[in-house]
Order: sequence, then C-alpha cells, then structure tokens
Amino acid sequence: MNRQRFLQTLLILPLGGIAMKLNDLYAQQLSWETTEKMPVLFLGHGSPMNAIEENEFVQGFRKVSSGLPTPKAIVCVSAHWETKGTYVTAMPMPRTIHDFGGFPKALFDVQYPAPGAPELAESIKSLSDFAQIELDHHWGLDHGAWSVIKHLYPEANIPVIQLSIDYSQGPEYHYQLAQSLRQLRRKGVLIIGSGNMVHNLGMVAWDKLNGPAYGYDWALEASAEMKSNILSGHDQALIDFKKQKKSWQLAIPTPEHYLPLIYTLGFKEKDDEIGLFNDAPVAGSLTMTSVKFV
Repeated sequence: MNRQRFLQTLLILPLGGIAMKLNDLYAQQLSWETTEKMPVLFLGHGSPMNAIEENEFVQGFRKVSSGLPTPKAIVCVSAHWETKGTYVTAMPMPRTIHDFGGFPKALFDVQYPAPGAPELAESIKSLSDFAQIELDHHWGLDHGAWSVIKHLYPEANIPVIQLSIDYSQGPEYHYQLAQSLRQLRRKGVLIIGSGNMVHNLGMVAWDKLNGPAYGYDWALEASAEMKSNILSGHDQALIDFKKQKKSWQLAIPTPEHYLPLIYTLGFKEKDDEIGLFNDAPVAGSLTMTSVKFV
C-alpha cells in the first residue's frame, strides 16, 4: 500500500475508528512483505485413511515438510471442492469437512483446526487480473486439504484457505488462473495442489489395495508420460490431456483429481527445480506420485 492510498483510506474513516484501522492497515501491510520464493507442492492424497494410517506415503509427506520454509499461510487447491465459478474460503476458522462415507469412526473424529486467512482471501480476490474470484464463507477444509496438510503441519498452526476448481472451465483456464496468482509465492504463501495424477476408482483392483505397489499397464504408461512431461517442462502436453492416448483417458476419466496438478504447473516458475516423491502406483488404477517445485 503506497503512502497516498494509505492517507486517503484514513480520510474516509470516522475519527473514533482511526486508531483501530491504523493497526489493521499496518498489520495487513506487514503481512504482505516480500519473502523468498516459497515452494509449490502437488500431493497425491489417495485414500482418506492416509490421514490416520502410518505408511510410506505419510512418511513421504512428513519428509518433504521437514525441508520447507515456514509459510505465512497455505493456499490449497483440492480435488474435492468443485464450484461453478472460482471461490476462495474467507472464514476466520474453517470447519473440518468429512466429505466421505463408509470409513471408521476414528477418521470422522479427526479435526484439523487450522485458522483461516480472511485478509489473504480478500487479497487473492483482487490480485488476479485474469478471472473473477469470489469469497466463500461456508465451505471450510475438505479431506483433500486436511488429510495431507495435517502431516505437513500437525500442530494446525499455519492459516489455510482453499481455492475452488471451477468445473465449467477447461484446463487452460486453471493454468492461466494460477499464473495470475504467482506472486503469492513471494508473499510467504505455500501453494498445494491435492489430487491424484492417475485416478480411476471404477477400475480399482480392490484385492491389491493393501499389497505391494501395483499398476495396470495403462496406468504405468500414462504415469510415466505425465512425469516425463513434468520434468521436461512440457506443460502444454499436460494441459492438453484430453488429446493424449487412450492410457491417459483411462487415467483421467474425470478431471477433478488431475486439475490440481495443472494449478501447480501454473504456479511454477522457469528456474524451479522439480522433484518427485511418493512415486508409486496403488491398486492398479491409482498413483500417489507427488511433485515439489522449488
């Protein structure tokens, strides 16, 4: 906020509210100081049970978090919040949403009481010159967000907000929207996309769910090609996933779990180093592959 705009803001305030507003404005100004570039993560979240189980993927989340700088806030794009239009959560204390069924009571008992960041939500609304972003006061944190973030920050002491996926828009929209918000990375904000690159629940090999890593040939083929494009910076091929071969269409029967990857690619910068972790297939038709951009 420049000096002229700051003074203009004060002139329209009632005298009794100036002291309080001064504190608010200074706090907001300080919170948006430029920082070192924050990483971007795409996390393969898999089953909600990963929230309470101990396995190689949970260990991978914890390992990657140990090398992250402490963020001022987290913006998460989850496969499980689809909307008509683009929204960002703006409540001070988002609720923990148990958006699933048929799991043990222990999973429904999990709460992740991370604070929200209404000021950040307001800033995001005005930040993008590409799309209209609206504030949401009802959603909260769905399991695509809290089931993985709880392993990164178990104390729930980092503010978290979610950015929705507009189901009426194609992948190019989501990529360009993320590009328009890139400066968040230099405001202390950690970006997380949560989904799965290969995600076909209709073809899961349930008898192999709890066994060694296993992927159908088409799943392994699609996964290998996706990873090759990610590592070589061929974003357009990933954006144009509907134009790819049959293995990709089997891997992405519906786009909601894949689009969080497109967001992370949009937030990526040319000089980012790219690394893969949790790179394993599960039950034939799923992959847990996760990506770190730093």
